[in-house]
Amino acid sequence: MDRRNFLKSGGMALAGTLISGSAFASLVSPQAGKGGTGNPEEGVSLAMNHFGVSESDLRKVLAAALEKGGDYADLYFEHSFSNSVSLRDGAVNSNNSYIDYGMGVRVLSGDQTGYAYVENVNLDEMLKAARTAARIASGGEQGKVAALVEKPIKKNFYGVGSQWEEVSVKDKIPYLQKLNDKIFALDPRVIKVQAYQNDTTSHIFFCNSEGVMYYDYRPMVSLSASCVMQDGDKIENSSAARSYRRGYDFLNDDLVTILAREAVDNTSILFSAITPKGGEMPVVMGAGGSGILLHEAIGHAFEADFNRKNVSIFSDQLGKKVCNEHISVIDDGTVPFNRGSVNIDDEGVDGQKTYLVKEGVLTSFMHDRISANHYGIESTGNGRREDFRKMPIPRMRATYMEPGNMTEADIIASVKNGVFVDKFSNGQVQIGAGDFTFFVKSGYLIEDGKLTQPIKDINIIGNGPQALADITMVANNDQIDNGTWTCGKDGQSAPVTCGMPSALVSKLTVGGNS
Repeated sequence: MDRRNFLKSGGMALAGTLISGSAFASLVSPQAGKGGTGNPEEGVSLAMNHFGVSESDLRKVLAAALEKGGDYADLYFEHSFSNSVSLRDGAVNSNNSYIDYGMGVRVLSGDQTGYAYVENVNLDEMLKAARTAARIASGGEQGKVAALVEKPIKKNFYGVGSQWEEVSVKDKIPYLQKLNDKIFALDPRVIKVQAYQNDTTSHIFFCNSEGVMYYDYRPMVSLSASCVMQDGDKIENSSAARSYRRGYDFLNDDLVTILAREAVDNTSILFSAITPKGGEMPVVMGAGGSGILLHEAIGHAFEADFNRKNVSIFSDQLGKKVCNEHISVIDDGTVPFNRGSVNIDDEGVDGQKTYLVKEGVLTSFMHDRISANHYGIESTGNGRREDFRKMPIPRMRATYMEPGNMTEADIIASVKNGVFVDKFSNGQVQIGAGDFTFFVKSGYLIEDGKLTQPIKDINIIGNGPQALADITMVANNDQIDNGTWTCGKDGQSAPVTCGMPSALVSKLTVGGNS
């Protein structure tokens, strides 16, 4: 597949069985539960105890994975539990929990990759999975398994105070109820509110044939609300959401107030909005969510698997100037508490900050182990997977642009006729050609350098390299959008974020009225 989808969800409740998350307790050590910030050896030993495996078991499974001649093998253990609480019609009426548990075995042999998984950690079943993966990626002499040594996490980017395992449903309900009540109180036109709170905790244990072992505790939480309003015979809806790698401290009254105000404001403006005349025109991208431009226009095309296979339009552009020298674009796994951050990626590589474009020059692709080996460089820590059933592939984390030296007002003032856009819902890109499109929920017309009529429901269409080259002005108001951004690629979903300062793209196609 060379078409990638990027969705900003509204915080829909996770499907699952009605099982309490406490049925599978967290690791007993509070330090281990905070991402391995305590004794490093204690973290891995507790992880092995948690999954019921010994070092001898790990070595046996790795040896079986390499018995057909693999060059490398890794084991990825995961225990995740997700909880969702939802409010409709003025009351909390749904509470679901979903538990996932199992491990995957990957074997690399030259250009071959073998992968198999089991939904338990029984030694016999793990050995079967290892031998299945070995048969897929075979050839050469049997690989060696190095001595297993813990790789301590260098820095914890999402330390948790109150873990979600310790929080009951009754602790969460008041925040949803307050969110509902505040939205109704803000505008008499509100006729319906839906609110969702989701939290997920993942215990990740990893080891490979090179002897690397690590344990990571990964939290995730979101709070979102959708608002339906009626004004005469017109009905409009919009939403607001926040998502982070945080614990229970994420929920507070200030957050509820902010989301309520945003949900009402985002909906209210749509009553006066029009769908403008379409065509090619200047587009001012608002700060924050406009980072979808980076994600769609260039982000996927910078993922190294597409470049290794010469699919990406940027495959031969490494080290070359691709845009204005005042533009620098980063993919970052180290933003504290960010939805896309990783202490360590799903291949045992530390989370890190990677300049993709530095002062207009394409300086790096986003690499996993396979692509890094192909290019003869170190991985950038972008090897990510949806869960233990999937192989890691190069994925974005938090992708954003550094600030410029202008004000947003000056950029808008420079446009005679165009549009300003700041609220988005989804997008997609054709990797080979670089053509992209994304849907704009709301924005404004720009007429004679001023924001005038609100607009809604338009598509922005363009070509990635061309759009990047056509960014002529960048403001100093850089911002990351901390909504519930989720990216789809090769059948895998991954939590990500995006952001940028306000910027002028001199020409893009706006799909509006003919």
